[in-house]
Amino acid sequence: MEPILFAASRSDGVDPVPVVPGTDARFLEVAVDAVGAPGGRTFTYHVPEGDAGKGSDPVRPGEGVLVEYGRRRVVGVVLALRTEPPARETKPVLARIRADGPILPELQARLAQRVAEHYLAPAAMVVRQMLPPGLLERIELVVRPPPPGPDGVARRVKGEDRGEGGWLDPVHAAGGSGVPVDELPRTTSRAALMRRLRSAEASGAVVLEWRLRPPGAQPRSERLARLTDAGRAAVSALAQGGKLPGRPLGRRQLGLLDVLGRDPTEAVPAAELAAGHGAGAVSGLARRGLISLETRVRPRRPPESLGPAARGVDTRSSLPSGARLSPDQRAVVARVTRLIEGREHTGLLLEGATASGKTAVYEAIVAAALAAGRSALLLVPEIALAVPLLDRLRHGLGVEPALLHSALSEGERADEWRRARSGEARVIVGTRIAVLAPVGDPGVIIVDEEQDPAYKSDRTPRYQARDVALELGRLCGAPVLLGSATPDMVSLGRVQLGQLEHHRLTDRAAGAGARVEVIDLRQELAGGNRGLLAGALVDALRALDRGAGERAILVLNRRGSASVVLCRDCGYVQVCPECQRPLVFHAAVMALRCHHCGAAAPVARRCPACASPRIRYLGGGTERVEREVRIRLPDLRVGRLDRDVTERRAAAVRVVDDFTDGRLDVLVGTSLVTKGLDVPEVTLVGVVSADIALNLPDERAAERTYQLLAQAVGRAGRGERAGRAIIQSYQPDHPAIRAVARSDASDFIGSELAARRAFGAPPFGRVIKLTVALEDRAAAQAQASEFAARLRDRADGAAVDGVPPAIVLGPVPAYIARRAGRWRFHLILRGTDPRAVLEGDPGAPWSVDVDPETVLSAIPALAYSRVMSIRPIVTLGDPRLRLPGERVKRFDKELHRLLDDMIDTMRDAPGVGLAAQQVGAGAPGLCRRGRGAGP
Repeated sequence: MEPILFAASRSDGVDPVPVVPGTDARFLEVAVDAVGAPGGRTFTYHVPEGDAGKGSDPVRPGEGVLVEYGRRRVVGVVLALRTEPPARETKPVLARIRADGPILPELQARLAQRVAEHYLAPAAMVVRQMLPPGLLERIELVVRPPPPGPDGVARRVKGEDRGEGGWLDPVHAAGGSGVPVDELPRTTSRAALMRRLRSAEASGAVVLEWRLRPPGAQPRSERLARLTDAGRAAVSALAQGGKLPGRPLGRRQLGLLDVLGRDPTEAVPAAELAAGHGAGAVSGLARRGLISLETRVRPRRPPESLGPAARGVDTRSSLPSGARLSPDQRAVVARVTRLIEGREHTGLLLEGATASGKTAVYEAIVAAALAAGRSALLLVPEIALAVPLLDRLRHGLGVEPALLHSALSEGERADEWRRARSGEARVIVGTRIAVLAPVGDPGVIIVDEEQDPAYKSDRTPRYQARDVALELGRLCGAPVLLGSATPDMVSLGRVQLGQLEHHRLTDRAAGAGARVEVIDLRQELAGGNRGLLAGALVDALRALDRGAGERAILVLNRRGSASVVLCRDCGYVQVCPECQRPLVFHAAVMALRCHHCGAAAPVARRCPACASPRIRYLGGGTERVEREVRIRLPDLRVGRLDRDVTERRAAAVRVVDDFTDGRLDVLVGTSLVTKGLDVPEVTLVGVVSADIALNLPDERAAERTYQLLAQAVGRAGRGERAGRAIIQSYQPDHPAIRAVARSDASDFIGSELAARRAFGAPPFGRVIKLTVALEDRAAAQAQASEFAARLRDRADGAAVDGVPPAIVLGPVPAYIARRAGRWRFHLILRGTDPRAVLEGDPGAPWSVDVDPETVLSAIPALAYSRVMSIRPIVTLGDPRLRLPGERVKRFDKELHRLLDDMIDTMRDAPGVGLAAQQVGAGAPGLCRRGRGAGP
């Protein structure tokens, strides 16, 4: 049974008709590239009678057109064709926009329409995500001579060649490439020139057409120098002590010939020769015929894709030398290979414990796709995880994959896009944007670490790359393999619903795994340990056998050196002026940063509120862990991998290479270090705090914590030596932590899926999150309340047997209530069919997130919003907190900030009592103990 993921329907009830060569399809579904175009729909235009869009040269999906949108002329991209007219009157296509083939391949055009419809995103924004930056920015009108007649001579207009300064001469000189109208010589106005051009076009003397103006990132070319036959003879004569006829060669010219003579058949970049021997030597030898100069396109290759040898590291294979695939691995490979050869689409979930050999399965499946003459697409959640996968595919299959991710420069992304589009790169590896790459004929699509939230885009279009990959596989008839050691609960739910096949790898391919220990941080705190590292973890780091190459990984899913900076005297907390969230101290740059909007501020030496110098730094992140390890264990070589590092170009690759090759003993990082790192020498993994994600007010908090811990534990014990994992937590008895410690998650997964089914969470229901953002807080709240009332009326009107297709939750303030100067409120639509209640894109000032990765921002606010619509407050993580919420009678900024700071502090140190001043409360607050709430 295929998963029905993209449940979208057109308002006019007419499905697009796929293009067939020669089909008389007069109506086009166009993605209009214009500001204000609503999300989730295309616009229908028709091809005028007798136009060139029919007959021998039909319009095809993916082609660019010029259309009228309102009173503007805008660029559009055809996404589908249809033969039946729509219910409304349509406008004609004004012109076709010529390019080097369709702007989008047909497969990507169909996918763009499906993504736009499902995620209620403007179709043109989806198309832009599929193209190199700048490709749709500008178009230009070009004039070119007509094709030659039967006698082979192009028509010309008498007397026009010399009129207006001979404006037609450059047109005929340019040939088929044509000349932009704006570059033609003229002595009168542009309007007068256009009248002449239209007249010449009517008489058949010229052809006017719209073309895409090339983007800024053009293919980069370079000149190469190569010895000619005369040059090789000259090198031979000089080597034997002979002399050349004619003028003697200079010292630099002789040196240049010596360089080329080392490999007479090899071409050398002329720029390198000119840098070492002078440009005059290069041109002089070319004039004498001793070297030839040729120009070729030089692709820009990202540093990550250059291979291990170019980076100076060792090559590792996904399969150890002499090893063979296990029976479970062979079964999965055989199943997927049959689907590839039969061009059948099926979604498969591959669940395999860490070190069970999922990457070896990927490599074998990619080889099967290439053997079938098809391509392969592999998705990874983070850039750092793409590098080892690239290295292994290059080493095992001898291919040169294309690499696509958001950190590439415009030129690199354009060149990798061209490699994929031309078919030169038959294997594409990348982050979520790679799912929109122009893959010609994908034979298999692989989504590694499919549970990772990074696959969900946080900006329009807010697509989930894993689900888009499943839709892409359905459109092209290719199997889609979702791989993970800790599958997403949504995927496991789809297995229960029969929408995905479930395959397991039960045996480890290498290593014996890790022994898990849980450290109770409450006891550490009671014993006087105020540091981030427990004594047992410090002892384990000290015991590393560096002589045998043992290494360790420390995980803390938070960046920076201190989570909160506050005044000890008055409790003032330095917050972001935009987001109103506490700023995080980064010792590396001695500055405060907002982890939500990126704003930076200097560290205050005195409190801005009371001028006290008693500034205190609370909490900690990866920077503090790194510094603490360096201070307490100075003999260890420590590196760090987090988002601050990955923002620096190629820095993450260098850190991973240094750790893999043994130039680092300890790697400190966020969740980045818990996935994809296969280093057999890692014998110790320490999770500094398992409570950071566990205490977030989100229904997925326990699931995400379990996944993080299980992935982290799996980094240890992948080699011959036994592994050890130490988990530090204030809640050692939490079900998620117990599941990891016991290596048995069946009960935990069962309870999570049961809760999802009971609450109608995906995949047993659907969720849409709506956000309104306005500069005035009261206006934003009023707009949210008004829209919520309308949605509830729609839901009641669409109810069947008293059951509405969705319930409307909120409005509630966002978790980050203020961002970029705007106050934000959320509405949550949850049910079997929330789209029926929403009825399309609501438009500005609302933004829509279909299938949100989390509803984190709405949940904490339910506890103190005076406009909440549902009174019971339920927290799934702890049965002691199943208490009814009470409305807040007085709601102001101080109370809002007090509660936000309390949530942050409790998340950092659950179970530890703190005074109001310690959480930054600026006004008196009253905290009451609820009945049954526990201590």
